[in-house]
Amino acid sequence: MSLRLGDAAPDFIAETTEGPIRFHEWIGDRWAILFSHPRDFTPVCTTELGYVARLKPEFDKRNVAAIGLSIDPLDSHRGWAADIKETQGYAPNFPIIADPERKVANLYGMMHPAHDEVYTVRTVFVIDPKKKVRLTITYPQTTGRNFDEILRVIDSLQLTDAHKVATPVNWKQGEDVIIVPAVSDEEARAKFPKGWRALKSYLRLTPQPGR
Repeated sequence: MSLRLGDAAPDFIAETTEGPIRFHEWIGDRWAILFSHPRDFTPVCTTELGYVARLKPEFDKRNVAAIGLSIDPLDSHRGWAADIKETQGYAPNFPIIADPERKVANLYGMMHPAHDEVYTVRTVFVIDPKKKVRLTITYPQTTGRNFDEILRVIDSLQLTDAHKVATPVNWKQGEDVIIVPAVSDEEARAKFPKGWRALKSYLRLTPQPGR
């Protein structure tokens, strides 16, 4: 299955390190990050899970819940958590799905047979409270993910949902944003009282709303 942006995120029931879940119920009214790992006790994954645990306060501020997935069973996940805490300084503080039959991995298209017939690739899905897929990123197994970038994308998505804006290249919190072309100048005057700089008629920069 190949999920695209805007698709409904498939629901599923799974066992996790924090007990059984039904995915949509677990998300509730939050945003969610679902990210897969090739398997437990692998070096790159160990660094990733420790870093995601460290980011929990930032996720909480944005109403985002993280959940990992590996094809290994729960006992393996729990044993691995001790290694993550020892080497990264943070133990996982989010659930990790046990998917030994690869049901969730196949449902979300995390198996890429031409790359690896047995293990999941490093896939990330950002899912909004309406259970729509808003971001997909797939990394090779040997490359650790940039979760600061994933956090930046969530900031952009949440901002653009709340205001009729887009974010320019390399945008970060507090920087100017773009008024989308569908907003007329007349509407923009009401929505963006701080005004804007028009580099072109279709490229209008305005201070980030709410800052």
